[in-house]
Amino acid sequence: MIELTEEQRHAIATAGEEPPTVIDPMTRATYVLLRRELYERLKGIFEEDDARLMAPLLADLDPEDWEDASAYERQP
Repeated sequence: MIELTEEQRHAIATAGEEPPTVIDPMTRATYVLLRRELYERLKGIFEEDDARLMAPLLADLDPEDWEDASAYERQP
């Protein structure tokens, strides 16, 4: 585990709506910092087993049966 410096903690606290990003100066790889609770929620969405289970179900959907998604815009 890496502990944040006071400067880093302040940067995260003032990041606003967007999650803070960090850059590895050696590799130039960019990382997004997420709170553990959010990471755990997102991890469940992208797990491989869930995706394999959903694929056959999505393939069976008839486009004529799809609900208009515009009704859900701006809803939490």
